[in-house]
Amino acid sequence: MSEYKVALIGFGGVNRALAQLAAENNPRWRRDLGFELRIVGVSDLYLGSVISQAGLNLDELCAIPAESGALARVPGGSSKPFTEEVITQSGADIVAEATFTNPVDGQPATSYCELALNAGISVVTTNKGPVAFHAPRLRSRAAERGVEFEFEGAVMSGTPVIRLAKEALAGAEILGFEGILNGTSNFVLSGMEMGLSFDEAVKKAQQLGYAEADPTADVEGHDVRLKVVILANELLGASLRPADVACKGITGLTQQSIDDATVNNARWKLIGSAMKSPDGVVTAKVEPLLVPQSNALASVGDAVNAITFKTRMLGDVTVRGPGAGRVETAYALLADIISIHRKKLAGEQK
Repeated sequence: MSEYKVALIGFGGVNRALAQLAAENNPRWRRDLGFELRIVGVSDLYLGSVISQAGLNLDELCAIPAESGALARVPGGSSKPFTEEVITQSGADIVAEATFTNPVDGQPATSYCELALNAGISVVTTNKGPVAFHAPRLRSRAAERGVEFEFEGAVMSGTPVIRLAKEALAGAEILGFEGILNGTSNFVLSGMEMGLSFDEAVKKAQQLGYAEADPTADVEGHDVRLKVVILANELLGASLRPADVACKGITGLTQQSIDDATVNNARWKLIGSAMKSPDGVVTAKVEPLLVPQSNALASVGDAVNAITFKTRMLGDVTVRGPGAGRVETAYALLADIISIHRKKLAGEQK
Protein backbone atom coordinates (compact mmCIF):
# COMPACT_ATOMS: atom_id res chain seq x y z
CA MET A 1 0.00 0.00 0.00
CA SER A 2 1.32 3.45 -0.96
CA GLU A 3 0.88 6.76 0.76
CA TYR A 4 1.12 9.98 -1.24
CA LYS A 5 1.92 13.19 0.59
CA VAL A 6 0.05 16.00 -1.15
CA ALA A 7 0.50 19.78 -0.95
CA LEU A 8 -2.55 21.81 -1.98
CA ILE A 9 -1.90 25.08 -3.79
CA GLY A 10 -5.16 26.96 -3.67
CA PHE A 11 -7.84 25.97 -1.18
CA GLY A 12 -11.03 27.05 -2.88
CA GLY A 13 -13.77 24.67 -3.89
CA VAL A 14 -11.67 22.14 -5.81
CA ASN A 15 -8.77 21.41 -3.45
CA ARG A 16 -11.08 21.66 -0.45
CA ALA A 17 -13.23 19.01 -2.13
CA LEU A 18 -10.14 16.84 -2.71
CA ALA A 19 -9.31 17.06 1.01
CA GLN A 20 -12.89 16.15 1.86
CA LEU A 21 -12.80 13.20 -0.54
CA ALA A 22 -9.61 11.99 1.14
CA ALA A 23 -11.18 12.34 4.60
CA GLU A 24 -14.18 10.28 3.54
CA ASN A 25 -12.57 7.75 1.19
CA ASN A 26 -9.00 6.99 2.29
CA PRO A 27 -10.02 3.59 3.75
CA ARG A 28 -11.76 2.62 0.51
CA TRP A 29 -8.88 3.92 -1.61
CA ARG A 30 -6.45 1.82 0.42
CA ARG A 31 -8.57 -1.24 -0.29
CA ASP A 32 -9.57 -0.61 -3.91
CA LEU A 33 -6.75 1.54 -5.32
CA GLY A 34 -3.77 0.61 -3.18
CA PHE A 35 -2.98 4.07 -1.84
CA GLU A 36 -4.13 6.82 0.50
CA LEU A 37 -3.54 10.57 0.54
CA ARG A 38 -1.93 12.53 3.34
CA ILE A 39 -2.30 16.32 3.07
CA VAL A 40 0.97 17.83 4.28
CA GLY A 41 0.59 21.46 3.27
CA VAL A 42 -1.86 24.09 2.05
CA SER A 43 -1.30 27.55 0.61
CA ASP A 44 -4.02 29.95 -0.45
CA LEU A 45 -3.68 33.66 -1.28
CA TYR A 46 -6.78 34.49 0.78
CA LEU A 47 -6.69 31.91 3.58
CA GLY A 48 -2.97 31.72 4.33
CA SER A 49 -0.85 28.58 4.65
CA VAL A 50 0.07 25.64 6.84
CA ILE A 51 2.66 22.84 6.74
CA SER A 52 2.60 19.55 8.62
CA GLN A 53 4.87 16.79 7.36
CA ALA A 54 3.07 14.39 9.72
CA GLY A 55 -0.18 15.17 7.92
CA LEU A 56 -2.99 17.61 8.65
CA ASN A 57 -6.21 16.63 10.37
CA LEU A 58 -8.52 16.50 7.35
CA ASP A 59 -11.78 17.04 9.24
CA GLU A 60 -10.28 20.09 10.93
CA LEU A 61 -8.86 21.36 7.65
CA CYS A 62 -12.13 21.01 5.76
CA ALA A 63 -13.99 22.87 8.52
CA ILE A 64 -11.85 26.00 8.07
CA PRO A 65 -14.18 28.87 7.05
CA ALA A 66 -13.64 30.80 3.85
CA GLU A 67 -12.38 33.85 5.72
CA SER A 68 -9.23 35.91 5.25
CA GLY A 69 -6.28 34.36 7.09
CA ALA A 70 -8.37 31.44 8.36
CA LEU A 71 -5.53 28.90 8.06
CA ALA A 72 -3.85 30.67 10.99
CA ARG A 73 -6.41 28.83 13.15
CA VAL A 74 -4.82 25.48 12.27
CA PRO A 75 -1.93 24.46 14.55
CA GLY A 76 1.25 25.77 12.92
CA GLY A 77 -0.72 27.78 10.39
CA SER A 78 -0.22 31.33 9.17
CA SER A 79 -2.41 34.02 7.69
CA LYS A 80 0.30 34.52 5.03
CA PRO A 81 0.41 32.40 1.84
CA PHE A 82 3.91 30.91 1.99
CA THR A 83 3.44 29.04 -1.27
CA GLU A 84 7.10 28.33 -2.05
CA GLU A 85 7.67 26.88 1.42
CA VAL A 86 4.55 24.71 1.18
CA ILE A 87 5.79 23.28 -2.12
CA THR A 88 9.43 22.73 -1.18
CA GLN A 89 9.39 22.17 2.61
CA SER A 90 6.28 20.06 3.23
CA GLY A 91 7.84 16.81 2.04
CA ALA A 92 5.15 16.48 -0.64
CA ASP A 93 5.30 13.78 -3.32
CA ILE A 94 2.56 15.51 -5.31
CA VAL A 95 1.44 19.13 -5.63
CA ALA A 96 -2.25 19.64 -6.45
CA GLU A 97 -2.42 23.05 -8.11
CA ALA A 98 -5.92 24.56 -8.31
CA THR A 99 -5.53 28.32 -8.30
CA PHE A 100 -7.28 30.79 -10.61
CA THR A 101 -6.71 30.63 -14.37
CA ASN A 102 -4.85 33.58 -15.86
CA PRO A 103 -5.91 33.68 -19.55
CA VAL A 104 -3.08 36.06 -20.48
CA ASP A 105 0.08 34.14 -19.58
CA GLY A 106 -0.88 31.33 -17.17
CA GLN A 107 0.89 32.92 -14.20
CA PRO A 108 1.45 32.57 -11.29
CA ALA A 109 0.21 28.97 -11.56
CA THR A 110 2.91 28.08 -14.10
CA SER A 111 5.62 29.18 -11.67
CA TYR A 112 4.07 27.03 -8.93
CA CYS A 113 4.07 24.01 -11.23
CA GLU A 114 7.64 24.66 -12.37
CA LEU A 115 8.87 25.09 -8.80
CA ALA A 116 7.41 21.73 -7.84
CA LEU A 117 8.74 19.91 -10.89
CA ASN A 118 12.21 21.39 -10.41
CA ALA A 119 12.12 20.02 -6.86
CA GLY A 120 11.30 16.53 -8.15
CA ILE A 121 7.63 16.69 -7.13
CA SER A 122 4.83 15.50 -9.43
CA VAL A 123 2.08 17.99 -10.29
CA VAL A 124 -1.62 17.49 -10.89
CA THR A 125 -3.55 20.58 -11.94
CA THR A 126 -6.99 21.67 -13.08
CA ASN A 127 -5.60 25.01 -14.22
CA LYS A 128 -5.91 25.74 -17.93
CA GLY A 129 -3.27 28.49 -17.96
CA PRO A 130 -0.08 26.47 -17.40
CA VAL A 131 -1.25 23.79 -19.83
CA ALA A 132 -2.41 26.09 -22.64
CA PHE A 133 0.70 28.29 -22.49
CA HIS A 134 3.51 26.09 -21.22
CA ALA A 135 2.65 22.36 -21.43
CA PRO A 136 5.69 21.32 -23.54
CA ARG A 137 8.12 23.04 -21.18
CA LEU A 138 6.46 21.66 -18.04
CA ARG A 139 6.21 18.16 -19.48
CA SER A 140 9.88 18.27 -20.46
CA ARG A 141 10.85 19.45 -16.98
CA ALA A 142 8.85 16.62 -15.43
CA ALA A 143 10.59 14.07 -17.64
CA GLU A 144 14.01 15.45 -16.73
CA ARG A 145 13.25 15.05 -13.03
CA GLY A 146 11.53 11.66 -13.34
CA VAL A 147 8.15 12.92 -12.12
CA GLU A 148 4.72 13.48 -13.68
CA PHE A 149 2.76 16.49 -14.93
CA GLU A 150 -0.95 15.60 -15.21
CA PHE A 151 -3.87 17.87 -16.14
CA GLU A 152 -6.98 15.85 -17.02
CA GLY A 153 -9.30 18.30 -15.24
CA ALA A 154 -8.20 21.30 -17.29
CA VAL A 155 -10.74 20.67 -20.08
CA MET A 156 -13.96 18.98 -18.95
CA SER A 157 -13.61 18.76 -15.18
CA GLY A 158 -14.14 15.16 -14.08
CA THR A 159 -15.07 13.89 -17.54
CA PRO A 160 -11.86 12.19 -18.75
CA VAL A 161 -11.66 13.42 -22.33
CA ILE A 162 -7.88 13.71 -22.69
CA ARG A 163 -7.08 10.30 -21.27
CA LEU A 164 -10.01 8.70 -23.11
CA ALA A 165 -8.89 10.14 -26.44
CA LYS A 166 -5.24 9.20 -25.95
CA GLU A 167 -5.93 5.68 -24.72
CA ALA A 168 -9.35 4.42 -25.88
CA LEU A 169 -9.17 6.20 -29.27
CA ALA A 170 -5.44 5.72 -29.79
CA GLY A 171 -5.87 3.71 -32.99
CA ALA A 172 -8.92 5.49 -34.37
CA GLU A 173 -6.92 8.49 -35.79
CA ILE A 174 -8.52 11.63 -34.45
CA LEU A 175 -8.90 14.16 -37.25
CA GLY A 176 -10.51 16.89 -35.18
CA PHE A 177 -13.15 17.71 -32.62
CA GLU A 178 -16.02 20.05 -31.85
CA GLY A 179 -17.48 20.54 -28.43
CA ILE A 180 -19.48 22.40 -25.82
CA LEU A 181 -16.65 23.09 -23.41
CA ASN A 182 -18.08 25.76 -21.12
CA GLY A 183 -20.96 24.93 -18.82
CA THR A 184 -21.75 28.56 -17.98
CA SER A 185 -22.36 29.67 -21.56
CA ASN A 186 -24.38 26.54 -22.25
CA PHE A 187 -26.49 27.20 -19.16
CA VAL A 188 -27.10 30.78 -20.28
CA LEU A 189 -28.23 29.65 -23.73
CA SER A 190 -30.54 27.03 -22.19
CA GLY A 191 -31.99 29.74 -19.95
CA MET A 192 -32.65 31.99 -22.91
CA GLU A 193 -34.49 29.11 -24.60
CA MET A 194 -36.72 29.03 -21.52
CA GLY A 195 -37.57 32.70 -21.97
CA LEU A 196 -34.97 34.42 -19.77
CA SER A 197 -33.10 37.43 -21.08
CA PHE A 198 -29.33 37.15 -21.45
CA ASP A 199 -28.76 39.17 -18.27
CA GLU A 200 -31.33 37.12 -16.33
CA ALA A 201 -29.75 33.87 -17.44
CA VAL A 202 -26.28 35.08 -16.43
CA LYS A 203 -27.58 36.18 -13.04
CA LYS A 204 -29.18 32.77 -12.47
CA ALA A 205 -25.90 31.08 -13.44
CA GLN A 206 -24.11 33.24 -10.88
CA GLN A 207 -26.66 32.39 -8.18
CA LEU A 208 -26.15 28.68 -8.83
CA GLY A 209 -22.35 28.99 -8.75
CA TYR A 210 -21.83 28.26 -12.45
CA ALA A 211 -20.66 31.78 -13.31
CA GLU A 212 -18.14 34.07 -11.64
CA ALA A 213 -18.98 37.60 -10.53
CA ASP A 214 -17.34 38.65 -13.81
CA PRO A 215 -18.62 36.13 -16.41
CA THR A 216 -16.61 37.59 -19.30
CA ALA A 217 -14.22 34.66 -19.70
CA ASP A 218 -17.18 32.29 -20.06
CA VAL A 219 -19.63 34.20 -22.23
CA GLU A 220 -16.96 35.75 -24.49
CA GLY A 221 -15.39 32.34 -25.18
CA HIS A 222 -11.97 32.94 -23.61
CA ASP A 223 -12.28 29.90 -21.35
CA VAL A 224 -13.18 27.69 -24.31
CA ARG A 225 -10.27 29.06 -26.34
CA LEU A 226 -7.77 27.82 -23.73
CA LYS A 227 -9.42 24.39 -23.70
CA VAL A 228 -9.34 24.20 -27.50
CA VAL A 229 -5.61 24.99 -27.45
CA ILE A 230 -5.01 22.21 -24.90
CA LEU A 231 -6.99 19.63 -26.87
CA ALA A 232 -5.54 20.60 -30.25
CA ASN A 233 -1.99 20.45 -28.97
CA GLU A 234 -2.45 17.23 -27.00
CA LEU A 235 -4.57 15.26 -29.46
CA LEU A 236 -3.80 16.69 -32.90
CA GLY A 237 -0.10 17.40 -32.48
CA ALA A 238 -0.55 21.14 -32.94
CA SER A 239 1.59 23.90 -31.44
CA LEU A 240 -1.12 26.50 -31.02
CA ARG A 241 -1.12 29.48 -28.70
CA PRO A 242 -4.38 31.04 -27.49
CA ALA A 243 -3.82 34.01 -29.82
CA ASP A 244 -3.89 31.59 -32.77
CA VAL A 245 -7.52 30.65 -32.09
CA ALA A 246 -10.23 32.94 -33.47
CA CYS A 247 -12.73 33.58 -30.70
CA LYS A 248 -16.28 34.92 -30.58
CA GLY A 249 -18.65 34.61 -27.63
CA ILE A 250 -22.41 34.51 -27.16
CA THR A 251 -23.05 38.10 -26.08
CA GLY A 252 -24.23 39.03 -29.58
CA LEU A 253 -27.07 36.50 -29.59
CA THR A 254 -30.51 38.01 -29.08
CA GLN A 255 -33.75 36.49 -27.89
CA GLN A 256 -34.92 36.66 -31.50
CA SER A 257 -31.90 34.57 -32.52
CA ILE A 258 -32.86 31.93 -29.96
CA ASP A 259 -36.52 31.92 -31.02
CA ASP A 260 -35.65 31.66 -34.71
CA ALA A 261 -33.41 28.67 -33.99
CA THR A 262 -36.23 26.86 -32.19
CA VAL A 263 -38.57 27.42 -35.13
CA ASN A 264 -35.94 25.96 -37.44
CA ASN A 265 -35.42 22.85 -35.27
CA ALA A 266 -31.95 23.93 -34.14
CA ARG A 267 -30.19 25.33 -31.07
CA TRP A 268 -27.44 27.88 -30.60
CA LYS A 269 -24.31 26.49 -28.94
CA LEU A 270 -20.91 27.98 -28.18
CA ILE A 271 -18.64 25.54 -30.01
CA GLY A 272 -14.91 25.11 -29.68
CA SER A 273 -13.40 23.15 -32.54
CA ALA A 274 -10.19 22.17 -34.27
CA MET A 275 -9.46 20.16 -37.41
CA LYS A 276 -6.28 18.79 -38.96
CA SER A 277 -5.96 19.15 -42.72
CA PRO A 278 -4.41 16.40 -44.89
CA ASP A 279 -1.12 18.33 -44.88
CA GLY A 280 -1.09 18.36 -41.06
CA VAL A 281 -2.07 21.99 -40.47
CA VAL A 282 -4.42 22.43 -37.51
CA THR A 283 -6.96 25.25 -37.50
CA ALA A 284 -9.08 26.05 -34.47
CA LYS A 285 -11.83 28.46 -33.49
CA VAL A 286 -14.48 29.30 -30.92
CA GLU A 287 -17.84 30.63 -32.10
CA PRO A 288 -21.59 30.38 -31.52
CA LEU A 289 -23.07 27.98 -34.07
CA LEU A 290 -26.60 27.05 -35.03
CA VAL A 291 -26.58 23.30 -34.36
CA PRO A 292 -29.34 21.17 -35.95
CA GLN A 293 -31.27 18.83 -33.66
CA SER A 294 -29.79 15.89 -35.57
CA ASN A 295 -26.35 16.78 -34.17
CA ALA A 296 -25.46 14.95 -30.92
CA LEU A 297 -24.38 18.25 -29.35
CA ALA A 298 -27.82 19.82 -29.78
CA SER A 299 -29.37 17.80 -26.96
CA VAL A 300 -26.74 18.91 -24.42
CA GLY A 301 -28.38 21.45 -22.13
CA ASP A 302 -27.79 23.38 -18.92
CA ALA A 303 -24.23 23.23 -17.49
CA VAL A 304 -23.31 19.93 -19.14
CA ASN A 305 -20.31 19.68 -21.47
CA ALA A 306 -19.84 17.40 -24.49
CA ILE A 307 -17.30 16.81 -27.22
CA THR A 308 -17.47 14.98 -30.53
CA PHE A 309 -14.22 13.50 -31.78
CA LYS A 310 -13.94 13.20 -35.55
CA THR A 311 -12.09 9.96 -36.24
CA ARG A 312 -11.07 8.22 -39.44
CA MET A 313 -11.83 4.71 -38.22
CA LEU A 314 -14.97 5.14 -36.06
CA GLY A 315 -16.53 8.28 -37.45
CA ASP A 316 -17.95 10.61 -34.81
CA VAL A 317 -17.56 9.63 -31.15
CA THR A 318 -19.35 11.87 -28.65
CA VAL A 319 -18.62 12.05 -24.93
CA ARG A 320 -20.71 14.07 -22.50
CA GLY A 321 -20.45 14.68 -18.79
CA PRO A 322 -20.00 17.29 -16.07
CA GLY A 323 -17.78 20.15 -17.13
CA ALA A 324 -17.86 21.98 -13.80
CA GLY A 325 -18.43 21.45 -10.10
CA ARG A 326 -16.07 21.31 -7.12
CA VAL A 327 -16.37 17.58 -6.45
CA GLU A 328 -16.35 16.71 -10.15
CA THR A 329 -13.17 18.71 -10.71
CA ALA A 330 -11.57 17.29 -7.57
CA TYR A 331 -12.28 13.85 -9.03
CA ALA A 332 -10.08 14.83 -12.00
CA LEU A 333 -7.20 15.45 -9.58
CA LEU A 334 -7.85 12.03 -8.05
CA ALA A 335 -7.85 10.46 -11.53
CA ASP A 336 -4.46 12.05 -12.19
CA ILE A 337 -3.12 10.71 -8.90
CA ILE A 338 -4.41 7.25 -9.83
CA SER A 339 -2.51 7.58 -13.13
CA ILE A 340 0.67 8.53 -11.24
CA HIS A 341 0.17 5.56 -8.91
CA ARG A 342 -0.25 3.13 -11.80
CA LYS A 343 2.85 4.43 -13.55
CA LYS A 344 4.77 3.96 -10.31
CA LEU A 345 3.55 0.36 -10.04
CA ALA A 346 4.44 -0.32 -13.67
CA GLY A 347 7.92 1.06 -13.07
CA GLU A 348 8.38 -1.11 -10.00
CA GLN A 349 7.31 -4.21 -11.94
CA LYS A 350 9.90 -3.47 -14.63
